[in-house]
Amino acid sequence: MASFISSMFRTTSPVADLPKVTKQWTTAFDGIDKLALEEVELPQPKDGEVLVKVLAVSLNYRDVEVISGEYNHHRASTINKTEASTLVPCSDMCGVVVDSRSKLLKNGTRVMSIFNQSHLTGSVSEADLATGLGFPLPGVLTEYRCFSGESLVQVPEYMTDEEAACLPIASVTAWMCLNGTRPLGQPVKKIQDGQTTTTVLLQGTGGVATAGLQIAKAAGLQAIITSSSDDKLERAKKELGADHGINYRTYWEWQQPVLEKTGNKGVDVIFETGGARTLRKSFECIAFGGVINCVGYLSGKEDEDAPGAKQLNINVLALRRSVTLKGILNGPKDRFEEMVKFYKEHEIRPVVDKVYQLEEAQDALKFLKSGEHFSKVVIRVSK
Repeated sequence: MASFISSMFRTTSPVADLPKVTKQWTTAFDGIDKLALEEVELPQPKDGEVLVKVLAVSLNYRDVEVISGEYNHHRASTINKTEASTLVPCSDMCGVVVDSRSKLLKNGTRVMSIFNQSHLTGSVSEADLATGLGFPLPGVLTEYRCFSGESLVQVPEYMTDEEAACLPIASVTAWMCLNGTRPLGQPVKKIQDGQTTTTVLLQGTGGVATAGLQIAKAAGLQAIITSSSDDKLERAKKELGADHGINYRTYWEWQQPVLEKTGNKGVDVIFETGGARTLRKSFECIAFGGVINCVGYLSGKEDEDAPGAKQLNINVLALRRSVTLKGILNGPKDRFEEMVKFYKEHEIRPVVDKVYQLEEAQDALKFLKSGEHFSKVVIRVSK
């Protein structure tokens, strides 16, 4: 009877010869070296869900934190932390629907996951954060996973699986940095009629920064990017069109050359991915009325002021240039789809630095953690 009822809700017949078990990596939040590769029973989709064969997974620094037990700064994630002792990590995947019980998607459709599964439109809520893939919900570093049909976005036809897997966190976050305060359907573009073109500052050459660079240049904006590597800066300029590159090891006070390159005006938008050691420098080179998007904290989560040091507080730093300081926690599904339309129009291809196989997941995560990558690191899960 159960199988009969289940078949009533299927919109298409499941792909033939599906396996009975699926491989997946799990973490006990105790480090990359202790990740475990295991086999479990193939999940079965419920009404409104689809079973997805995962083809590729892209990695984010968040994944390293989760696996290491260090992702603890979000109240929602702490409150709703899974009671399970282990968890499938990672949030960003490209896959193909192989068994649909949703009217939204047919078998054979290539799809991408949205990060917070309930965040479909509008501002993110604490309840949405409790539906984050790869913590607190089980993630996508597995061969097969069930999703709600409404929590997936269709892949642009021109993209490879590896490229599409890069979009859910890095690209959507970058999109929200530039368009999150704009009306839906009216993305940022080059200002005409003699007005000054918007200038964007991107910190580092990780996934969010390179995605932001690609979006900014496709929109006709000016872009300045920083890195500790001259080679990466050259790649950013030659391959992705960055207008200026600044090595922050050569110029520790990198805010000064940023000001010089903007005629002392400052930049209009900053992708603030550094955190503790970069935020005050960002305030020094932001234009009047500019926006600092707080995205990451690669230089640390806690301030390390010298004992007895007196510094202007953030309140004063913000008001003296009428600055907007905005935290960016990814974006909703409708903004994801808006971004995909823009990507299609400009045929933007996410940059994939290195691809690993499923069995090499630990090596892939270690490579990401090392910071040696340029843009995105991807794991090929299935063919």
